[in-house]
Amino acid sequence: MATTKGIDDKPNKFYIVSVSILTFIVPTIGFITAHLITGSSLSFTSFCKWFIFSAVGLRLFFAGIKQVKNPEFTAKQIFQINGPESYPILRELGFANICFGLVALVSFFKPDWRIVSAFASGLYYGIAGIQHIFKKSSGINEKFAMWTDLLIFALLLIYFIMAI
Repeated sequence: MATTKGIDDKPNKFYIVSVSILTFIVPTIGFITAHLITGSSLSFTSFCKWFIFSAVGLRLFFAGIKQVKNPEFTAKQIFQINGPESYPILRELGFANICFGLVALVSFFKPDWRIVSAFASGLYYGIAGIQHIFKKSSGINEKFAMWTDLLIFALLLIYFIMAI
């Protein structure tokens, strides 16, 4: 039976660095570079093009690949679950993450898809963030996932409201 182990307060540096890069660094660099090279506007909508591409598209696509190939990482590092019983469910979560990620990646080239990605992925991140809040035991990695999920949800919600 899968069990929840005691709270592990050791941060997984690879996880925290990779999520930080995909959520904060890549969108900011892409946004500024696009402005400098093409003269695109420095607007919230222009930033969200890059944010959806990276914080949603790249992050969920890569997370999905990792969950499909190695569900043990998500089980142990994020949810503090020991035991392989959760692996089939985490693989299915990985398939969903790949699909959400691909919609966001395509939205970079098909702007009409951005609102769809913001809506569906925004709900996903928001519900995931709230679920992390109500989970009684959580370590540093899960708390980091919670805060980044909620931040992404907030930005996607603002984008969605502005776009409709």
